[in-house]
Amino acid sequence: MPTVTLEFLTEHLELLGLIPAGFFDRYEEVELLETLRLERGWRLQLLRIRRRGSLRSGTELERESARIRELYGLESFELVERRPRSRDYIVLVRQRNPPVLRRLLTLSGGQVVPTAPFRLDARRVVASFHASARLLRRVLDRLRAEELPFRVLRASSHPYLGDADGVSLTPKQGEVIARAWALGYYAVPRRVTLTQLARLTGRSPPALGKMLRRAEGRLVARYLAATASAAAPEAGTGLSAPPAPLES
Repeated sequence: MPTVTLEFLTEHLELLGLIPAGFFDRYEEVELLETLRLERGWRLQLLRIRRRGSLRSGTELERESARIRELYGLESFELVERRPRSRDYIVLVRQRNPPVLRRLLTLSGGQVVPTAPFRLDARRVVASFHASARLLRRVLDRLRAEELPFRVLRASSHPYLGDADGVSLTPKQGEVIARAWALGYYAVPRRVTLTQLARLTGRSPPALGKMLRRAEGRLVARYLAATASAAAPEAGTGLSAPPAPLES
């Protein structure tokens, strides 16, 4: 199934209620890491949020949780990890869907899946979706009917790999994945659980799980890039028609 990557202006999505007004006064960037559940009325997602200025402590966030939920239309949020060096929060949020998103989800029957790359900042939103070509065309037609300007950045039958030549593990990822392999985390059946492995590496299970998934994702990307380069070019996906203009 193909993947399409679209570009929107952030201000347009703010007007539709897809992004809370004033959100980027406090934050620089949001990256969708994973969509765990996507229903017509709500979504559960793992996000990386980069704050302007220093991070608040977990205690401060917990104390202000009610105000944060009300301000950003959240049903719940959970702080998974703080990264003071990069000024990032990793958070799990359950959020109500605005009307335009509910209409798109109804149209797609829940078969259009958000995927990487999916990043938002104060100027633009780069959003990627994975589904059948037929469903993606229907969604693009609905976006045009909603008079929501966008630009198609990429439409391909291959998943997004980023810079395939630069796909490699960081030293920490290499160390962790090697230890996981040696201890039997990848054996069938597993000889060590994620919790046990986290205790042995001095990390929390959520942090270790994310590190392993990133490492695994890079290894899969390297494999797919090699496979794609060896394959003959494929026919078009039918999604490369001239995109709607992106206007400010």
